[in-house]
Amino acid sequence: MVSQVPERQPFHHPPVRPAWLAKLTEDILDPDQPIVDPHHHLWNARPDRYLLEDLVADVRTGHNVLATVFIQCRSAYRTDGPEDMQPIGETEFVAAAARESASGAYGPLRACAGIVGHADCLLGERIDAVLEAHIEAGGGRFKGIRHSATYDPGIEPTAPPGAPPGLYRDARFRSGFARLRNRGMTFDAWLYHPQLADLLDLLWAFPDQKVVLNHFGGPLGVGPYAGLRPEVFAQWRAYIKELAACENLCLKLGGLAMNVNGFGFHNQPLPPSSGEMATAWRPYVETAIEAFGADRCMFESNFPVDKGMCGYPSLWNAFKRLAADCSDDEKAALFHRTATRFYDLPAVA
Repeated sequence: MVSQVPERQPFHHPPVRPAWLAKLTEDILDPDQPIVDPHHHLWNARPDRYLLEDLVADVRTGHNVLATVFIQCRSAYRTDGPEDMQPIGETEFVAAAARESASGAYGPLRACAGIVGHADCLLGERIDAVLEAHIEAGGGRFKGIRHSATYDPGIEPTAPPGAPPGLYRDARFRSGFARLRNRGMTFDAWLYHPQLADLLDLLWAFPDQKVVLNHFGGPLGVGPYAGLRPEVFAQWRAYIKELAACENLCLKLGGLAMNVNGFGFHNQPLPPSSGEMATAWRPYVETAIEAFGADRCMFESNFPVDKGMCGYPSLWNAFKRLAADCSDDEKAALFHRTATRFYDLPAVA
């Protein structure tokens, strides 16, 4: 009997709709709170252009965002030369934006103060040449890499090329991953909640490597996971508690406005308010901070991906609502200090 493999379903990022986003306005909560946004992208078209001026337009909507960190997204890769070196084009592209921001053209904002690029860990020791090229191209801002491992048999990858199952357990991957620590590089991990055991095993094997888990660890809510939020949450929470025992791991609190998480805000007549988002996401935020502590958590925008479901002002208002009961010291950690320390950025406050 031939087993039937279920067809993978697409859940791509919803497009940004400025007219829809404009239907909601909110007063800015706690506008003086210093913020480092440790996770955003820049690109020419995927599916909407989002360049430095677009980021600045979002940042200038009222929150006190003083610095940002760019995270790889296959943007502006080189189109010629060795394939292994093509990701260097992204660092060159972002470093140019960072220099423009540092010139003072956009006021005190230091956009792309940190740059996280991509290098293929499957290269093994050959990754060294790629890392050196990134460092040179980054002009002092290159901090580390992201090599995403997102895979689910029921969900298509949201961006090419996707990843094979079990990537973080692959001995070839680990051979390249092991080279990061020698250069003080950080690693951004991105995978879905059913895969978190793979990350746990990787962290056990490399307890001295600085790692940050993106987007809460990807609790899925679409495809085969639709309608199973309590079951998914229970599995995700159990993994988060285990992962928190790995002291080399930090956690990014954000990204839940992506389509794969299943909150579906983009299907509403109006964009979600900060109160709606805070209510929907509170169990995840409270679980994460309780497990990791504020000093190992950082709020992130994940823009412009999450811009398909919410605006920048309301998103950060939601985070401020979620942190309302935290102490001033905990708020400092969540909004800027953890990100500044993890990525070794200049202090903003």
